[in-house]
Amino acid sequence: MTAPRFLQIHSLHAYAAALLNRDDSGLAKRLTYGGVSRTRISSQCLKRHWRMADDPHALKNLNGYEESLRSRELVTEKVIAPLKGRFAEDIVAALEPEFQKLVYGDKADKGKKSRQTLLLGKPELDWLAREAERLAMAAADAADAKKAVVEWAKTKNYKAMSESAALPGGLIAALFGRMVTSDPAANIDAPVHVAHAFTVHGEETESDYFTAVDDLKRDEDDSGADTIQETELTSGLFYGYVVIDLPALVANCGGDKDLAGRVVHHLVHLIAEVSPGAKLGSTAPYGRAGFLLLEAGDRQPRSLAESFRKPAKPDLDAAVGQLGKQLAKFDHAYATGERRICLNLSDVQLGGLPAGSIADLGQWAQAKVAELADV
Repeated sequence: MTAPRFLQIHSLHAYAAALLNRDDSGLAKRLTYGGVSRTRISSQCLKRHWRMADDPHALKNLNGYEESLRSRELVTEKVIAPLKGRFAEDIVAALEPEFQKLVYGDKADKGKKSRQTLLLGKPELDWLAREAERLAMAAADAADAKKAVVEWAKTKNYKAMSESAALPGGLIAALFGRMVTSDPAANIDAPVHVAHAFTVHGEETESDYFTAVDDLKRDEDDSGADTIQETELTSGLFYGYVVIDLPALVANCGGDKDLAGRVVHHLVHLIAEVSPGAKLGSTAPYGRAGFLLLEAGDRQPRSLAESFRKPAKPDLDAAVGQLGKQLAKFDHAYATGERRICLNLSDVQLGGLPAGSIADLGQWAQAKVAELADV
């Protein structure tokens, strides 16, 4: 049997009276699909919650995890700041511009606003910090430091930063990629592809009018509220879709199939169990997947969003039924032969589809990475 290249993860999550992902005006994000306005959760929002999760299956809990940091101030805070107070100020000041340009490009020394917000891994930052310290220690004065760092920088680039590290950009970059405009060779292609989630039915929203009253107010003539505000609340059943290019993930993990397998295992749990959402204190937007379908195969992936171009009824049974019908149509038309397993809390059973717990699905997905070792 051919080892799978792609793992596809389809999910259905229900949330009530929440504001999961806001736009620049503070309203829920939306999209129109099938001529109907839906509530949306952006892929950026989903990925951030998965990578930042404080959970037993958090990515940071994995053996082999390397931290990544995203900022315009990586050189300032992680490379130059540790030198201050240890070396002469003029020597440190002479080193900084070349390190900023190495990481952020030729215009980076013109200030924070001139820099791209970049994602660097701890191995890269540690290497930069060691090199900066070495140059500072060797410099007799500021002129000597400036001359040495300019000469040093002529042969240094992102490749030099990463030569001795399996995860130079950290695990987050290995999963979700990064783009470096100053050095395209430093780009990392994302093996984990995440779609924007959307409601399988038309949007369900309302404006929530709320007030706050001053507990210490003594003026009996002023009985009104001290604060009057309004926010938007939404409810919905969201379809989510994730694709993992398994060989590409292994490559980004430095060829470590064991690490890549454990990453996939954790991602399955995070996708099912970690909720996105703002306004945690006032809406408690916590939920778990009511349906999760995993597919493994070697053909180009395809979303099942088409299941909901015609809006479903806003309940899990209806959504699972429509998804199952679309899946059967694809199977009949294309016969791509994916292997499958699902977690299904609905009363609609999909014929011939094995079902299990989230633990079963995580182990199943991890085993698909292990199969790559036999290829």
